[in-house]
Amino acid sequence: MNLKSVLSKETISLHLKGTNKEEIINELLDILVTAGKVEDKAAAFEAIMDRERRMSTGMKHGIAIPHGKCGALSDLVACIGVSDNPVDFDSLDGDLCRIFIMTLSPLEKTGPHLQFLAEVSLLFKSSEKRAEILKAESSEEIIRILSV
Repeated sequence: MNLKSVLSKETISLHLKGTNKEEIINELLDILVTAGKVEDKAAAFEAIMDRERRMSTGMKHGIAIPHGKCGALSDLVACIGVSDNPVDFDSLDGDLCRIFIMTLSPLEKTGPHLQFLAEVSLLFKSSEKRAEILKAESSEEIIRILSV
């Protein structure tokens, strides 16, 4: 799995405005809808929220990885958002989140979904990468940071 293969400047937002979990998820879905990656926003929202109800996807170090499986997709889609203000995402470590990586994949395809989540979690163990992403000033810069 190569993050660059699923991300583009159209699927990255540096200034999310949401103040809670639902607003952030809606904003991330708007990015995917605008980029033409998701057609059924309501189904995608329900898939993500169903996963959140089972267990929060707020990880550690200010990162959340909302994800889900949706029948309305044929391939894995993803986006990244960075919030100007920390948001309570019910994280495992209790910290507020500023970096959000959302992915949705088809119901019948498990491999790419698990690969993506594994790659993202490895990538963000680096405090340097997290700091670089928070300081990034463009979508292209985010892609460069994730590609190194």
